Amino acid sequence: MSVKREDNLDLHPITALVTGATSGIGQAVAKRLAADGMSVIVTGRNARRGADTVNEITAAGGHARFVEADLEDPAGIDRLAAEVGEIDVLVNNAGHAVWAPTEEMKVSDYDAMFAGNVRAPFFLVAAFAPAMAAKGSGCVINMGSMAGGLGLAGGAAYGATKAALASMTRGWTAEYSGRGVRFNTVAPGPVYTRPEARDLFDALAETTAMKRAAEPAEIAEAVAFLVSPKAGYITGATIAVDGGRTAI
Repeated sequence: MSVKREDNLDLHPITALVTGATSGIGQAVAKRLAADGMSVIVTGRNARRGADTVNEITAAGGHARFVEADLEDPAGIDRLAAEVGEIDVLVNNAGHAVWAPTEEMKVSDYDAMFAGNVRAPFFLVAAFAPAMAAKGSGCVINMGSMAGGLGLAGGAAYGATKAALASMTRGWTAEYSGRGVRFNTVAPGPVYTRPEARDLFDALAETTAMKRAAEPAEIAEAVAFLVSPKAGYITGATIAVDGGRTAI
């Protein structure tokens, strides 16, 4: 099922929680969902950037608030869930990426990636999905990566976390979609998320069929579609938004 109540957003706005929403893809998703009339909870660890994101949304006529949260800390997830209560849409976007040859990967970086990219989404779903299922509607988007389905040098650990996230999406589909909660993975390719790394993204862009990297807003469009009623029969899918990278 789709998230309900879209026909009367002014009276009963859909609440969407977007993790890692203070920059990059997460920020673009937060802005896009707010533009669709959703009340957006912006989460992240940087209060200043969170306030900036909320101000941009409200200046454009949207509704948003910031909740500071460190999702790599299980206690941080508990505090977030207690503060925000029930939600209609969860976008698990926050993540941690470290690229390094296997023999050079630090244990601390390895653990941080699995904490942020696998454990945090798991326990966020545990915190919010049961209430969605109880009311018979809800939608969860997990932000994957082309690295979850490709062998990339230096990306063995990071790719494993994104493959695990896609696998959990399928498991949650089996567990919750019969009770009205849809789960999908969006798997971007190279995206211009950091201005200082534009040269890197340009190089990665040459590996795609379209020979360009995406802008964060293009990923946000895919998320907005998947949480909308138009995608009401899509669940358990991994949607590649990668300029054809995984097709060639």
